[in-house]
Amino acid sequence: MRRLSNDKTWPKVCIPIVETEMSEGMKAIEEANPLADLIELRMDYLKKIDLISLTRCARKPLIVTNRRKEEGGKYLGGEKKRIEILEQAIDLGVAYIDIEVRTERPLLKKLLKNRNRTQVILSFHDHQRTPSAKELQRLYDQMYGLGADILKVVTFAKSWEDNLIPLSLIPFAKREGYEIVTFCMGEKGRMSRIFAPMLGGAWTYASLRNHRTSAPGQLNVLEIRRIWENLG
Repeated sequence: MRRLSNDKTWPKVCIPIVETEMSEGMKAIEEANPLADLIELRMDYLKKIDLISLTRCARKPLIVTNRRKEEGGKYLGGEKKRIEILEQAIDLGVAYIDIEVRTERPLLKKLLKNRNRTQVILSFHDHQRTPSAKELQRLYDQMYGLGADILKVVTFAKSWEDNLIPLSLIPFAKREGYEIVTFCMGEKGRMSRIFAPMLGGAWTYASLRNHRTSAPGQLNVLEIRRIWENLG
């Protein structure tokens, strides 16, 4: 198997950890350390949570996410408990937390107010379709006004053309000096996962292995880096 060259500055990749057991999650973090630019801890996948132990395994900046089922995650509990895990992550000084824009406003504002040095990724996911460019622009403006550090807008591609809509947010955000993560899910959305960070998106997401993805259409980290290498 051909090795990837190490003399290039690659677009950034975040590897999500989607194990259900703590021991497997810690092993996955160790495996992800040399491959990732960032590591996302998907707390909603874990049966039991020991965030301190997980953070100690990481050698890369961490994103802590606790996605509820309605947003495409696995979390089934109450909102207060879900947010408490993100608050613990802030107390531990992780680099980022990911919180959905549809979160109840009082809870969202509390997190933004008490984020300390942790950066807040404000996220929107549409698992059914890609809204129109006008709809996404309005959404972007609303999210921008809430005062998060990074915006994340992810939609589902039903056609190849759908990829162009979220990608069009990247130059707009760059002109405003704002960081954004945006691409499409689904098999037809793979091209946007590849091109988004090349166009100036903050990073893309790739799995450790094909069977450990956190969303449909996600490539694994070696696949996406080889594609970038072939593209030059």
